[in-house]
Amino acid sequence: MKTLREVAVGSSCVVKKLHGEGAVKRRIMDMGITKGVEIKVIKVAPLGDPMEITVRGYQLSIRKADAEMVEVVPGAPGVSAPLK
Repeated sequence: MKTLREVAVGSSCVVKKLHGEGAVKRRIMDMGITKGVEIKVIKVAPLGDPMEITVRGYQLSIRKADAEMVEVVPGAPGVSAPLK
């Protein structure tokens, strides 16, 4: 399982699943981070927290503790593996 926290600066990924419960999960969803949305990591603060991402056309800073609750897959939305 790869989380948003592990994505390298300059890379894009797609949200696969949100972990967490209650208010924490709701706060992440209210920020626009939902299943299937593309996220690009713009930069990480010098001391490692927070990280700046682009989601749904706007820039957002998110704590690494919250980023760990976002399970992602590399790539862009709508792109699937070729059929064999």
